[in-house]
Amino acid sequence: MDQSERDPLHGKTLEHVVTSLVADYGWEELGARIPVRCFTHDPSVKSSLVFLRKTPWARAKVEQLYVWTLRHGRDR
Repeated sequence: MDQSERDPLHGKTLEHVVTSLVADYGWEELGARIPVRCFTHDPSVKSSLVFLRKTPWARAKVEQLYVWTLRHGRDR
């Protein structure tokens, strides 16, 4: 098994990750779990992607939540 097969983010776009989290949690809960302005004030996928691509620490938190969500049976 190579590394890409074990990486749950392999082949997933940031847009897919954000859209899946919004579907699972909604904007309000997502903003409570990761308190960044792009999730709490007039949220949209587009504005979130712009912010997350420029902000590595926030992107890392989003990716961590996505992986946690996958491991706990909320696969989308």
